[in-house]
Amino acid sequence: MAIGSAVALLAGCASLTGGDGEEDEPIVVGTTSAPSVLDPAGAWDGSWELYRNVYQTLLHFPDASAIPEPDAAESCGFTDNSSQVYRCKLKDGLTFSSGRPLDAQAVKYSIERTINIAAPVGPAPLLDSLDRIETSGDHTVIFHLRESNATFPLVLATPAASLVDPEDYPADALRDSEEVTGSGPYVLKSYAPDDRAELVRNDSYKGAAELENKAVTIRYFHDSAKMVEALRDDKLDLTYRGLTPEQISTIQDREFENKDVSLHDIVGTEIRYLVFNPGHESVEDPAVRQAIAQVIDRKALVRNVYQRTAEPLYSMVPGGITGHTSAFFDEYGEPNRKKAEEVLSDAGISTPVELTFWYTTDRYGTSARTEFEEIQRQLNASGLFKVGIEHKATWKDYQDGIKKGEYAVFGRGWFPDFPDPDNYIGPFVGPENALGVPYEDEELTGKLLPESRRQSDRAAAGSTLKDAQRILAEDARLLPLWQGRVYIAAHDEIAGVEWTIDSSTIMRMWKLHRKASW
Repeated sequence: MAIGSAVALLAGCASLTGGDGEEDEPIVVGTTSAPSVLDPAGAWDGSWELYRNVYQTLLHFPDASAIPEPDAAESCGFTDNSSQVYRCKLKDGLTFSSGRPLDAQAVKYSIERTINIAAPVGPAPLLDSLDRIETSGDHTVIFHLRESNATFPLVLATPAASLVDPEDYPADALRDSEEVTGSGPYVLKSYAPDDRAELVRNDSYKGAAELENKAVTIRYFHDSAKMVEALRDDKLDLTYRGLTPEQISTIQDREFENKDVSLHDIVGTEIRYLVFNPGHESVEDPAVRQAIAQVIDRKALVRNVYQRTAEPLYSMVPGGITGHTSAFFDEYGEPNRKKAEEVLSDAGISTPVELTFWYTTDRYGTSARTEFEEIQRQLNASGLFKVGIEHKATWKDYQDGIKKGEYAVFGRGWFPDFPDPDNYIGPFVGPENALGVPYEDEELTGKLLPESRRQSDRAAAGSTLKDAQRILAEDARLLPLWQGRVYIAAHDEIAGVEWTIDSSTIMRMWKLHRKASW
């Protein structure tokens, strides 16, 4: 079912929702994206899906809006003309699930500890424009930035700025616990790693979210087939992340065994890309990376692997985001083996170039294996490369390998922290970044990104970042492959699906509820 039809249908049933009895049963959500850790200072990945629902932030993204609004804050805004001093006033009476107060000092503590811990795969780099934080009384927090950064309010709306109870979260280390002490819409009642998270309504929550249910259980799967089997057998109410193209087509065409399951298709800005680590001799020479960029056939990739569920992507900034270009197509054009051979020959590189590409199906779903087999087929068919593929079974092991610099080439996916072109470039460059692979480029980090962050008009900033996309294409350390959509398969009795995804493609569980009747 297309989202337009779903919206109309569910809107028509709005007056029939609510009530007692069955509506009080937990909504059960299945996903292949399990948290890495429960401490928000420790993860900059799909763990944010859980964080958004159990931790609170000063600001949030309302519905599909790209403009943040207050959540724990009563009001926020820049107090200067250069976007360097940002002030937030907290709401009265905020408390953590422990019952302890959430005041200005707790906000300062939470954000400073994320920066100070600087976990290897944590979100500290998102906060690197922050110079210092001061408080005024119990309700006012003032952020002083090192340089102008009009994107800072958007950062505060992400789980990178999650607020935690200082009594339970050490200042210099990640919390080693399967418990959460937050102030978000839900309390984490119980948690079993890689199995399930049980969320119940936080009765002391004071924020922007209006909860439509009393409890949600999230079940984590390593295998898409088992997740869909659980959906078919009524053990799940809906699935989010991890559906294969074949499963999507089956449900979309109403050929699924359980006929009361519908597919909700929501515009998304998920991207997939390859990362090259120049620290490895095999991809140190730009010519190798450029030749791969010249051979890769994105149209064949999305046709053979992802069917109707993805679009070829020719920039790290996806379509639908202000400032998107087709930088890689402009640089390399259609796939061309002869041009790739010339690039390698001119650089004095003998062929075939031997490489190993790494991937994981954990978090990205079982289609990742088929995707890398197709990439391997394309490159090896050119005769210019001899590519082997390897995988890690768990996301944790995969991240550990990235952190240790074990892979010359590896696959990654990206769901935006916030809907702005900066967020598809800034997190990937600099000495410390979301990839765990240093990317030094003075024009990117010293000129273009700072210039764009001085622009409060984000449309103008998108224009500035067109040059950044060109540099990324020429260097080819990052190779965009495809842009996807968000697909949620849900039983027809579940309402609110179309409102669950915010502009950063994170699911807000509180929007889900059961229909009382038809």
